Amino acid sequence: MPFDDVAELKSHYALSGETAPVLMFSNSLGTDFSMWDAQLEELQRGSRILRYDTRGHGKSSVTPGDYTMEQLGRDVLGLLDSLRIDRVDFCGLSMGGSIGMWLGIHAPSRLRRLILCNTAARIGTKEAWNGRIATVRKDGMKSVAAAVVERWFTPEFRASSPEQVARTQKMLENSPPAGYAACCAALREMDQRDEIGRIKIPTLVIYGGRDPVIPVSDAQFLAERITGAEAIELPAAHLSNVEKADAFTEAVSNFLSR
Repeated sequence: MPFDDVAELKSHYALSGETAPVLMFSNSLGTDFSMWDAQLEELQRGSRILRYDTRGHGKSSVTPGDYTMEQLGRDVLGLLDSLRIDRVDFCGLSMGGSIGMWLGIHAPSRLRRLILCNTAARIGTKEAWNGRIATVRKDGMKSVAAAVVERWFTPEFRASSPEQVARTQKMLENSPPAGYAACCAALREMDQRDEIGRIKIPTLVIYGGRDPVIPVSDAQFLAERITGAEAIELPAAHLSNVEKADAFTEAVSNFLSR
């Protein structure tokens, strides 16, 4: 897989498919771009797929200091500029969706369509994020991985797909603690509730009806505030693209084909 160097950041990415509109995927907190593997084959039929590891995640650089949502958004723009890609369809889940919101607000000319998955304009509380940051910095990723993965999937999925759950937990455990904590800081400071009404591009909101991380009301808030946004509820918890992969992929494909 190739790397791209922009300023101090080395971004790990994969660009696959033939000439077509580019669909860019942005990963959730504590994962890498392999979280989108289940979507790759089908969506590659109509789009060229660009996946990347967010700053501090996967094989991308773990730069020092707390990150900001603006910084993570500008990382996307820097990668697109370097690859000479003018506009993309952008799909982000959780933290990736937060980045997508920032782009939709501050760089709408770079997006054709926006897909916001299992995300909110404001996620969690500062107290909760501070506790998570302190734990990870002191005890590492294994100290939080099991509890986090339990919230990512429904009990039924954890029982029926233990191998997939185990792979996801291993990915989380292998996430760089410093990068994870730095991105937690970006989410801690993020509040885009007053700005999301500025998003005017076609938007799809996908949410899990059983997601303990993002309440249904938070997802519906996005759909109500973004003009013309569509919303689809999946019978899943937080990683809906993994738990209900086929339904998720179909929803994205249908949205992009219109």
